[in-house]
Amino acid sequence: MKLHGEGDKTMEAYEKIYKLHELMETKTVADLPGPYKVGVDLGTADVVLVVADEAGNPVAGSLRWASVVKDGLVVDFRGAMLIVEELKAEVEERMGITLDKGATAIPPGTVGRNALACGHVIAGAGLEPVCQVDEPVAAAKALGITHGIVVDIGGGTTGIAVLRNGELVFTADEPTGGTHVSLVLAGAYKMPFEEAELLKRDAAQHRRIMPVILPVIEKMAAVVTAMLAGQEEYHDYPVYVVGGTACLQGFENEFSKAFGRKVHVPPHPLLVTPLGIAMFG
Repeated sequence: MKLHGEGDKTMEAYEKIYKLHELMETKTVADLPGPYKVGVDLGTADVVLVVADEAGNPVAGSLRWASVVKDGLVVDFRGAMLIVEELKAEVEERMGITLDKGATAIPPGTVGRNALACGHVIAGAGLEPVCQVDEPVAAAKALGITHGIVVDIGGGTTGIAVLRNGELVFTADEPTGGTHVSLVLAGAYKMPFEEAELLKRDAAQHRRIMPVILPVIEKMAAVVTAMLAGQEEYHDYPVYVVGGTACLQGFENEFSKAFGRKVHVPPHPLLVTPLGIAMFG
C-alpha cells in the first residue's frame, strides 16, 4: 500500500502516528526497551507529552487541553509547569520508570527569553531540557521527510519548514492559527470562546461549521503562499499540513483548493509535532 505515492518511509511514519494515538486513547504503554526520549509540545490549545524509544517508535503519551500559551509564547508559566508535571507523572506511572530529560519546540523565529521559556517550564516540571527545535522541523522528523514542505498550524501561529536532502533550507512563521477558527465560530454562533473551542473539536459538527470557517482556512493558505513567495524552486515539493486545525474534516480538500496545490494531511495531525519533538529528545 502506498500513501500519496510517498512509499514505505511515509507508511512507516504514519503507522507510528496511528500507534501513538492508540496508546494515548487506551492509556497504555508499548512494550519497547529503553533508552527513552521525551518530547513536550506546549501548544496554544493543548499540552502533549510523548515518550519514544531510540528508534522513534512511540512508547506512551498523554494530552491535556489548556490555554497556557498564546501565539507561541508561554503566558501562564506556573500553569504550564503544573500540567507538564501531571502529564509526566501519568506517563511515569504507566511505564513504571522516572523520566528525567526532555525536548521542547518553539515556533520558527522565536528568540530570547521567549525561546527559553519552554525549557524553563519542563525544567520546573522535573525534566532536564536537552534540545529545543522549531515546531515544523519536529513535524518533518516525525514524518520522515527529507524532501518537502511542512506546514504546522498551531493555535496561534502557522510555521513552515522547507527541507531539501534532509537539510532545512527555509523556515518562517506567521500569527494565524486555530484560535482564529474558534474566534470566527464564537462570533458566528454568538457563543463564548470556550464553547467555540469545544464545537471545533466535535467531529460530528465539522460538516456544519465548514462553510463558516472556510474564509479562515483560505486565509491560512494565503499566509503560507506569502511565506513561500520567492521560493519558486520548491514549487514541486510535496506539502504536508499538521496541527490541530488540520483535524477538521474537509480541511485537506479546502486548503488544497485555496493553496492551489495538493497538500497531504497525515493521520491524527495534532500528534505529529509532539512525536517529532520526542524523537529529538
